[in-house]
Amino acid sequence: MKTYERFLKYVAFPTMSDGASETVPSTAKQLVLAAALKDELIALGLTDAKVDECGYVYATLPANTDKEINTIGLIAHMDTSSEASDTDIKASIVDYKGGDILLNEKENIVMSVADYPYLKKYEGQHLIVSDGTTLIGADDKAGIAEIMTAVEKIIASGMEHGKICVAFTPDEEIGRGANHFDVAGFGADYAYTVDGGALGELEYENFNAAGAHIEIHGVSIHPGSAKDKMKNAALIACEFNALLPADEIPSKTEGYEGFHHLSGISGGIEKAELHYIIRDHDRAKFEAKKADFVNACAKINEIYGEGTAVMKLSDSYYNMKEKIEPHMYIIDRAKKAMTDVGVTPNVVPIRGGTDGARLSFMGLPCPNICTGGENFHSRFEFVSVEAIEKISDILVKLVENSVTDGKD
Repeated sequence: MKTYERFLKYVAFPTMSDGASETVPSTAKQLVLAAALKDELIALGLTDAKVDECGYVYATLPANTDKEINTIGLIAHMDTSSEASDTDIKASIVDYKGGDILLNEKENIVMSVADYPYLKKYEGQHLIVSDGTTLIGADDKAGIAEIMTAVEKIIASGMEHGKICVAFTPDEEIGRGANHFDVAGFGADYAYTVDGGALGELEYENFNAAGAHIEIHGVSIHPGSAKDKMKNAALIACEFNALLPADEIPSKTEGYEGFHHLSGISGGIEKAELHYIIRDHDRAKFEAKKADFVNACAKINEIYGEGTAVMKLSDSYYNMKEKIEPHMYIIDRAKKAMTDVGVTPNVVPIRGGTDGARLSFMGLPCPNICTGGENFHSRFEFVSVEAIEKISDILVKLVENSVTDGKD
């Protein structure tokens, strides 16, 4: 089966995770895809494939050589972002000749080159898109399809290979993808998450990440007699946000520049809530950004009284760079695999995080490889058919080269 055909099959499974849920996994619908993937792995010949009690899919392809070879792991996540609908996805393939793409004639939804100028580099390729009302789930069902197809190719070719470990995780999009990952049971010496962007991207630096939840407590009274009495929590919430650096937000940063991101705000006079994520590649700058939040809370409480602003601030994950650098052969192997199949490696920092960031701190060095997708978490998400086919070839080459690379 072609990689893109697998991807289109997986698209039909709604798998959005839910950060408000306390279940594991956070949504039962992820288990439906997990069961299907387990069955597919068994059909391919990975007879130990299973879904564990937390919804993780694990399988191994045993080595067919006696050579001393590091065990490689390949990992992708099953859930999709809550930023756009995962239901009734109408995916189509566009033979892209350039210009804007009409996604939905009825709703007049257009993906324009003006908004997404990098569309130009995909001229002459076939792009899988939605109808502009949902995402398509390339993050990370493209990664799953690429791993599955690579495994199928490896088995069909009869090529010499070491042990290959495969895992598909739930709840990555809500930061819980590594919470219950069985590193010891997985059994890999190193791994790659296949969860990146455009073809050729290779990433081993990610943000240090934290989350902040601020409650603003106000005092309600009839507005006709409110002078010197009312404390409007909604307005104080706006004031809190204004105390943070205005230019350190996602829409004004790129590359190694960190940010704070207001991901949700709600409330009224008596109570308001703000939800933020905080990101920076540099640990010192990361700590400084968190200090901005502490100082903003202190300022609000100084003005309106102690207890007006109450914050829960917690770290989510850290930059994997410090865990990958002692094992740079992993990066060198990925670069060589790309070059061997005609892809130019592009080592870039992740402006986000992956399961691999936390897994690296759990003892499994795990950088990130491209999936061939763009505009993740968006109704304008798309993935190149040509790119995802090439990425499955990169994964095959990684395994093939590991035989000659030997044990590290």
